Amino acid sequence: MTFSLVGRCARSGQVGVAVASSSPAVAARCAHVRAGVGAAASQNVTDPELGPLALDLMAAGRTAEAALAELLEGRAHAAHRQLLAVDRKGGVALRTGARALGLWAEARGDGCAAAGNLLADPGVPAAMIAAFEASEGALAERLMAALEAGLEAGGEAGPVRSAGLTVADRLSWPIVDLRIDWADAPVAMLRAAWEVYRPQIADYVRRALDPEAAPPYGVPGET
Repeated sequence: MTFSLVGRCARSGQVGVAVASSSPAVAARCAHVRAGVGAAASQNVTDPELGPLALDLMAAGRTAEAALAELLEGRAHAAHRQLLAVDRKGGVALRTGARALGLWAEARGDGCAAAGNLLADPGVPAAMIAAFEASEGALAERLMAALEAGLEAGGEAGPVRSAGLTVADRLSWPIVDLRIDWADAPVAMLRAAWEVYRPQIADYVRRALDPEAAPPYGVPGET
């Protein structure tokens, strides 16, 4: 019921996740990022605890591969889980349990990994990887392109209802954290939200770090 991609930008060191699902509020449960550490997605029969635990292991020095192996070793209900991770160096890992739902698939790329379950087509993750690797610009833009490619390749077997995009840079909080929690066209709405937010990111960061040096608010309702 979900397809996602985790990725790292080799130029900036940013890490991020793009995800979509037929379930509501998918990004709130499945997408996890941490600056200087990595990104993880926990999906299928989701356990939201697993993403932060994977990031804790990577923060302690494990690679993405070692983190997922250690995390799932002997863990109850591991057969129900699908996990993706990318570490600070661009290493990736994927784990899909034997009880994954419906048609599932995985794909790896350069600094990225994609996976999905209850898919309409097994080529969805590969299409996401191809789009991510072919796109240029900010990591969030590349993640967005991957999500759109996954949807175009078939996406889920059922209607997609929620989507999310989150990216960590060098700060303790994500510089991008956009979510469409329930809608008929959430990926298109996420694209629209990203286009609005993209030119304002640097200003929001400056306001957080040094309000006196930051530009004034120019749009009513900005916070």
